[in-house]
Amino acid sequence: MKKYFFLILTAILAAGCHGTMRTGIYTDDIAMAAREGARDSLLMSVSLEFVKDGGEAARAMNRAILSGALDFEDWNGTVEEAASAYRENLIDEFLTENSGLQTVSWEDRIDGSFSGAYKGWKNYVLTYYSYKGGPHGIQTVSPLVFDKDGAIVMEQDLFADGYTAPVADMLRQAVLSSMEKEDPELVELVDAELIGPNGNFSVGPDGVEWIFQPYEVGPYALGIVSATLSWKQLKPYLK
Repeated sequence: MKKYFFLILTAILAAGCHGTMRTGIYTDDIAMAAREGARDSLLMSVSLEFVKDGGEAARAMNRAILSGALDFEDWNGTVEEAASAYRENLIDEFLTENSGLQTVSWEDRIDGSFSGAYKGWKNYVLTYYSYKGGPHGIQTVSPLVFDKDGAIVMEQDLFADGYTAPVADMLRQAVLSSMEKEDPELVELVDAELIGPNGNFSVGPDGVEWIFQPYEVGPYALGIVSATLSWKQLKPYLK
């Protein structure tokens, strides 16, 4: 079967600055039909900011970014090679799943960028949207926090033993209070017992922000839920 697709591939090395760190942005876009004349299509876009500087810290950050964005563990190649492999795997999966007469349009969007620094830590945010049929797609937001050596900062690096229960209590209060102000009906949808520190966080002057993905603390209607606890609130539990 003749394949028909339209492919745009660009590599943009637009310098950015996060402290002394130089970054670039890699973009890749696809608009592709399942077969010639078909209306259903694969739409894919990737935009990833990565570290251009050499050194192990840069390589460590790029490996973590590619792992989180493209699901490549311990990738030692370039960002371009990883994105190319992801693209080809996605195309193969799309064509295989849509080989019959009944096809479904797919959409796959990945965005990643640095979002500021605080006390030597660097925040990076990955946003992913996927639709492969069904009533709706799924969007997730996954922050990464890097230390000066390029290693990912975990909750256990910030908090002392025994932090989970008291921080969970404060997070529940913060989430429910925020929803009560936004829309009281949303509170009824939340499963408060599921709210707690989940390792999906970023840091900043205002404190630590936790993000809960769709379905993590309630039904899809809740969307992405977030809550921030100030450094003052967290002080008793920090290392």
